[in-house]
Amino acid sequence: MSRKKLTVYDYLQCKGKRQLSVMFVHNADEAAAAEEAGIDMICTSHDAPQFGIFNSFDELKRIREAAPTCFMQSGGAVRVASEYEAMKLSYKYLDIGADVIYGGNWSYKWIRALRDEYVPINSHVGLVPGNATWIGGFVAQGKTADKAIRILEHTLELQEAGAIGVELEVVPPKVAEVITKKVDIMTLSMGSGSGCDGQYLFANDVLGYTQGKIPRHARIYRDFKKEFSKLQAERVSAFKEFHDDTVNKKFNDPKITVNIDEGEFEKFLKLSEKF
Repeated sequence: MSRKKLTVYDYLQCKGKRQLSVMFVHNADEAAAAEEAGIDMICTSHDAPQFGIFNSFDELKRIREAAPTCFMQSGGAVRVASEYEAMKLSYKYLDIGADVIYGGNWSYKWIRALRDEYVPINSHVGLVPGNATWIGGFVAQGKTADKAIRILEHTLELQEAGAIGVELEVVPPKVAEVITKKVDIMTLSMGSGSGCDGQYLFANDVLGYTQGKIPRHARIYRDFKKEFSKLQAERVSAFKEFHDDTVNKKFNDPKITVNIDEGEFEKFLKLSEKF
């Protein structure tokens, strides 16, 4: 059954009406799987090797083509140094088909300027990885009344600046639910419970191939790490067999080569004697 891709208007209209499934995808194959599975929203970034993201803008285009009806967020991992750079990068993402830009570390001033130009921005509250050093590291947020109120204030300030949504990361579900009810913009939970407007997970966590420490809020649905290990072992075996066949001259197989008529071959041998 075909479906219509969400517009920014539709995205905001989902608040309080239905939960959105949100998936960070790394490549076109994962995007195609998200499309077929009916995932509402995919998230992407480019050129962020520190986060295991090696996508080019060409790959982002392929991701967009592979998931034509998924609402798509792009950006986040690339640092920019000015409002102008933020604007320029945002338009580059929009040009490849992104529906909303992630500006989790961008100031209210930049977000307000982008909103004035009708550039939709999702931001980030709670445990914001890019700002971890300011909050004591990668630790849960909102576990005291004062810190919980600050997250609510932060979300309201982002809403006032013009953000259309926030990722709400590692905040107690009770707190996240109250914040969600007190703001008009979308809240996407990353380990903050089902009281938000949607659930956000990374494909590598869902598929179980995360390298290193697995985030507490991750939920693993498949063990691709084990399957990838099997594939790598098979890859090595296949390459070794090819190498051995090369050394042992096993490439005269008529199944993979063409033949020459014996008469033509004799003519060729006579002609070759002239050289």
